[in-house]
Amino acid sequence: MSTAEVYDFPLTRRPLVPPCLPPASDSISAIGRVLLMRDNMIATWGQNAYEDDIIQGRFFGRSSFILNDPDAIRHVLVDNYENYTRTAAAIRVLRPPLGEGLLIAEGRSWKHQRRTLAPAFTPRAVAPLTPHMIAVTDETIAKLRDRSGTAVDLRETMQRMTLEIAGRTMFSFGMDRHGPALRDFVAEYSDRLARPYFLDLVLPLSWPSPQDFARARFRKRWTAFIAMLMAERRAAGKNDGAPPRDLFDLMGAARDPETGAGFTEEQLGDEVATMILAGHETTATALFWSLYLLALDQATQDEVAAEVAAETRAAAARGASLDHERLKLTRAVVDETLRLYPPGFLIARAAAAPDTIAGRKVKKHDAILIAPWLLHRHEKLWRDPNAFIPARFMPPAPPPDRFAYLPFGVGARVCIGAHFALVEATLALAKLIGAFRVGLIDKAPVLPVGVVTTQPDHSPMFSITPR
Repeated sequence: MSTAEVYDFPLTRRPLVPPCLPPASDSISAIGRVLLMRDNMIATWGQNAYEDDIIQGRFFGRSSFILNDPDAIRHVLVDNYENYTRTAAAIRVLRPPLGEGLLIAEGRSWKHQRRTLAPAFTPRAVAPLTPHMIAVTDETIAKLRDRSGTAVDLRETMQRMTLEIAGRTMFSFGMDRHGPALRDFVAEYSDRLARPYFLDLVLPLSWPSPQDFARARFRKRWTAFIAMLMAERRAAGKNDGAPPRDLFDLMGAARDPETGAGFTEEQLGDEVATMILAGHETTATALFWSLYLLALDQATQDEVAAEVAAETRAAAARGASLDHERLKLTRAVVDETLRLYPPGFLIARAAAAPDTIAGRKVKKHDAILIAPWLLHRHEKLWRDPNAFIPARFMPPAPPPDRFAYLPFGVGARVCIGAHFALVEATLALAKLIGAFRVGLIDKAPVLPVGVVTTQPDHSPMFSITPR
């Protein structure tokens, strides 16, 4: 095994260890584990999952492997990634809201989509979209100033803010009219249809489970909603000869550099749905957990606020906007939050053909699980793995092993929107902490729930005080 380097870094005070779920009991039955999976996948892992390199087990007649070995992870996600496809359960859950978009596609379809979309998500393409991010964050801050001294649900606030950013960067229009409907779609699906049931896990994909019929009805209404948004954007027109003004322009004009083909209307709708859903929900979750951690760790929050104040003055002297690349500590807080609470807590794959992983024989259809939640808290890979220590991601500490830290995946299928999300989260967090001192009113521990993304078990109430 080639482990990530468990490096040393300076600590000037005792680090925060946020509340977390205890590991599952080793005596839990298979049925008990399946029942837990519906409500919280994170609650199904025992202590050995945080200590062992590879855990091999059985799941309804097939072998399953949990990989915490960076070399084994590299083999599955990079060296032989074409042999490992999404599981039937994952496709059942993800296909209704995302269709055949980039997150679901396999083989030639995925390669075509990836090549076609890649230019729209380069740092150069994202840079013109940052004014949308800053403008929406500033508007959110202005609204929050009116709430100073009252209890504030910052989770809902972050969801609304990132949805508005998604709408403006995708379509150049706000989500005032459509936001409530979109949030209702997200809530309906996550609460009722995104949780895997027993038959979702054991039936072949060609056999519909009872939940699949409800998911199909959801998809019909959802795709009609996305088509309506696209039609509204097209009605707004575009300036002939002008550069693209949003992601819809970029994606509509995108062509596969190898074949010259663009997207059909149905494909474009699936890509739009993927970018809106995957983008706004995961970033909102990351921002919520960042604010929660900083509310618990006031000393680090003060350091972030000092960095933001200094960089705000420097930006004003340059006659420029806040630069995310200069916000080193703020970015480290985001990185450490993504380590402790990775929005994508599980990467599940099924072997398409026999293989060997770290000396272990893998059969066709065996399940391969790579859980960033486990990997990021693994006792062999991280010092004080459950502690909140942003210094891990700042000099002089070396960067973590790229196969031990996977907030956006790794390899050919690494998240295409990773740069976009990191810019958005860093700028938004900086401006929020620069504007307010954030505290917690609700003292009940907030525990992680793993269902599609790493959500809090409840939305605590925060206090905000202008700085």
